[in-house]
Amino acid sequence: MVRLELDQVVIKRMKEEDIEIVKALIKEGCEGTENRLILHILTRPLCLFILAVFSSILRCLVHSFILALAIPVFLLIVFLKITMPRSTGVLGSSRPYWDYVGSSYREAQDDTLQNPYCRISGKTPFTKKPKRRAGSKDKDKETTTEKITPEREQAAGQVWLAECEGDILGCIFREGETRAGISRICRLVTGSWYRREGLGRLLVQSLEQRERETGAHRVYAHVPYPSKLGEAFFRKLGYRQLGVETSDEDDKELKQESPERGFLGYPLTKVYYKDL
Repeated sequence: MVRLELDQVVIKRMKEEDIEIVKALIKEGCEGTENRLILHILTRPLCLFILAVFSSILRCLVHSFILALAIPVFLLIVFLKITMPRSTGVLGSSRPYWDYVGSSYREAQDDTLQNPYCRISGKTPFTKKPKRRAGSKDKDKETTTEKITPEREQAAGQVWLAECEGDILGCIFREGETRAGISRICRLVTGSWYRREGLGRLLVQSLEQRERETGAHRVYAHVPYPSKLGEAFFRKLGYRQLGVETSDEDDKELKQESPERGFLGYPLTKVYYKDL
């Protein structure tokens, strides 16, 4: 665990040269999430019933109890491994993938979020040029040939990075606006060395402040199912779970947000929301 001074963290928009680092951070931070989702689906009653039916049929064909049990489970796991990234994309997003190039920032001057801890401490964050990975220059040349339109940028949304002394410590994804006054968090990742240091809270609160200033009145957060840590995190920040902590008298806008669903319609995310 590394002691992190939150007042020295700069939260800025992701640029094209940061894309590969962000992808590596997400892979590290979300390791095991897909496996937990697959286990969640495999243990649902309807899924267990279907597996039992196929096992009974195979029992008559392969004359092996172990193979009759293992083959359907193995095939279903392979199917979910192949299709789940396409169906969930970035968790909470209905799009099959995240448009990293479209969401990258291309202005010369950095676009940053306000860090509330700087006002408390009175310090000014120190920044230096981020480290570049070998071969990143060639990748940048490839991505810059893609056509970026305002429509693509709007649909892609935004990625905000937490940076300290040139190192990227975490990131938060804000999906492109689909409904007026509504913001949507569909990915929050912090580096393994900087967890339980308040970095995730800093990213969420800074983004909330930005959304509030731009006129948003509600923010949604999609949490992978099951993720007790993610649920507790957003509850501490004042979020309420949709469908559990809401009543029939709540406004109709809440009904427009629904969790992402996977195989057999089972939910892959839980939806939390907060009024700004």
